[in-house]
Amino acid sequence: MVHHANHVRPNPDGTKIGGHQASSTSLVTILTALYFHFLRPGDRISIKPHASPAFHAVQYLLGRLPRRYLATLRAYGGLQAYPSRTKDPDDVDFSTGSVGLGAVAPAFAALAHRYAKLHFGHVTSRRFIALVGDAELDEGNVWEAILDEAMEGLDNLIWIVDLNRQSLDRVVPGIRATRLKRLFAENGWQVLEAKYGRRLQALFQQPGGDALRQRIDDMSNEEYQALIRLPGHELRPRLCDDPAGRGDRIARVIADVPDAELPAVLSNLGGHDLAELFDVLAQADASVGKPTIIFAYTIKGWGLPIAGHPHNHSMLLTAEQIEALRVAHGIAPGAEWDAFAPGTPEADLCAEVAARLYPLEKPPVAACDPALIPADLDVAIPERTSTQDAFGRLLVRLADTPIGERIVTSSPDVSVSTNLAGWINKTGVFTPVEHPDYETESYRLLRWKRGPSGRHIELGISEMNLFMLLGMMGLAAELCGQPLIPIGTVYDPFVCRGLDALIYSVYSGAKFIFAGTPSGITLSPEGGAHQSTITPSIGAELPKLRAYEPCYAQEVAWLLLEAIRECCDRVHGQATYLRLSTRPIDQAPFNAALERIGRAELRRQAVMGGYRLYDWRFGDQTAITRRGDGRPYQVMIAAAGAVVPEALEAAAYLQREGVAVTVLNLVSPKRLFERWRAARNQDPLGWLFLPEERRAPIVTVQDGASHSLAWLGSVYGVPVAALGVDDFGQSGARADLYRHFGIDPASIAEAAFRMLDE
Repeated sequence: MVHHANHVRPNPDGTKIGGHQASSTSLVTILTALYFHFLRPGDRISIKPHASPAFHAVQYLLGRLPRRYLATLRAYGGLQAYPSRTKDPDDVDFSTGSVGLGAVAPAFAALAHRYAKLHFGHVTSRRFIALVGDAELDEGNVWEAILDEAMEGLDNLIWIVDLNRQSLDRVVPGIRATRLKRLFAENGWQVLEAKYGRRLQALFQQPGGDALRQRIDDMSNEEYQALIRLPGHELRPRLCDDPAGRGDRIARVIADVPDAELPAVLSNLGGHDLAELFDVLAQADASVGKPTIIFAYTIKGWGLPIAGHPHNHSMLLTAEQIEALRVAHGIAPGAEWDAFAPGTPEADLCAEVAARLYPLEKPPVAACDPALIPADLDVAIPERTSTQDAFGRLLVRLADTPIGERIVTSSPDVSVSTNLAGWINKTGVFTPVEHPDYETESYRLLRWKRGPSGRHIELGISEMNLFMLLGMMGLAAELCGQPLIPIGTVYDPFVCRGLDALIYSVYSGAKFIFAGTPSGITLSPEGGAHQSTITPSIGAELPKLRAYEPCYAQEVAWLLLEAIRECCDRVHGQATYLRLSTRPIDQAPFNAALERIGRAELRRQAVMGGYRLYDWRFGDQTAITRRGDGRPYQVMIAAAGAVVPEALEAAAYLQREGVAVTVLNLVSPKRLFERWRAARNQDPLGWLFLPEERRAPIVTVQDGASHSLAWLGSVYGVPVAALGVDDFGQSGARADLYRHFGIDPASIAEAAFRMLDE
């Protein structure tokens, strides 16, 4: 498949296609042991990204992938470079590609399985297995995951490390494997290994065999990789040249092994020995109360002429080498793509395995009924309140609704400061077993009642873990048969810390909700390190993600219910990002708009992305200055989130100075942009910009990077003054910071006057 993509298929522009023949073959035996022996219905498996061709080959043999796709590796509309849940034609449980994430995704999916099973009784999943490249364990997100106590006791989780001891640029030092095994054991994992195959083990049992084993154990990975590439007559003296003086004993042990077989014997590792793998997998399956990691020793490029070559990661076989491989395997010319002939034992085995793993009758999957979502939430809204406060109040109210049992929340140790306390006090913290509460003081803000019925999962301080958990909970319907509505909270600037896992989760099609809060320089005294500037851009630019930045409490209610509907829509739904603030906002301007526009229509407009919060036509007309033709001097102010009050204050000043001002509350700039982009030849934003206003200049203002709203002028081709935060923040009073960054009322008004003058 890789050879065809690179050397046979037409490639007009000559761009490198790539592929990983060596990384695929190192995993072939493990895939064979899993698919043709170990796996059962309900098992979910994550494939090492560089072994995707081997995975697709297995799916083809099992009748799960049409033959025509074999020639489309890395082609448009064909097999993806790395396994993809949403883009590959065969069934992929976990997308992989960003190394390290494919390892921890099944771990958090196993946690989702445990949660769903304890809450709803029935799940369609069974075991969760990750095939991991040894170099993937360099990734910090792997250790963030295994260190979190939420991972404890997941005895249906198995990691198999393809320990070929080679990464992209180097041969991995041997001491590393020993250190890794110790680290996993210390974190409560069952650690197993498939180190040597049965042929080597038989030699070890002979007199003097311990010397041979010690020689192999003691040699560096670099020496081992070099030795297995030598012909037998050169390998023998090098192997017997033992620094510890055991050469004579080693020579006697291997004396009966012919030179032609010696390289294969020395490379007889456990990761390429089916019988050894069967035994180790059986031990893993018998684990009780802890996850299992198997270190399977393999050879990168096993069975190929580039086996063990230090630079074979992306090395491709030549046409001559491919031809020699075909001859060596007894494959007739032109039959390289063939499956096993019907009636052969191999074909019968493939059919038997396919029938077992993929039965025609699918287990039932529970539904998330949109009818259970309330039409609205009856929550008392104070005259002044913040969007973060509203979010917390709404969650408490949702706990009592029929859809509430599907909601599960999570946070990386910031539950109290992101307003999850009320929800947690009401629903409790999820743990597999009941925990006594030793803290009895009635004044406590947060009561950590922990047990199987809890609906909050508290994580350590790791945003990567948060977004991976949200992603796997957001795929619980597909992976476990029980749809969940995952809602997470995170300090908004630290969305960036978990960005890799966030992108992975939305790329995989997960449906979830997260609130980034508090946000922006509106945090003021909290200082620059806790102030976010680029997160509105993340929300605007990340595909498959709804992004909202509400200003008023009722908007939060509508958007939260809309986000829950997105989670229930397993076909077209998307994840949702709510950028919230702790700034108390006067709700009166919203109530005025509500009375003017009407509840149903205002809700529709807010969910679509924005509405006319202040309309000059309904204000005092006497102060408006008009041109000679009777037209007023007009300016549009488009604001999002916590700085909407500044926009309103600037508008009031401008109107007193004779300018006709309309203030647009952009609840979701992204949704507006998508609507505009999808309907360039129509009038996609007509409810926001009246025909007589479409030549008026626009001032945009947001507590975030100014460029994120600058596109608005392109809708009707008018000048824009984009105001925002384009430098790192600092500590200070909110008014001082707004003034410093030019998003205070005076700066907004000044920008408007400047554009009118121009």
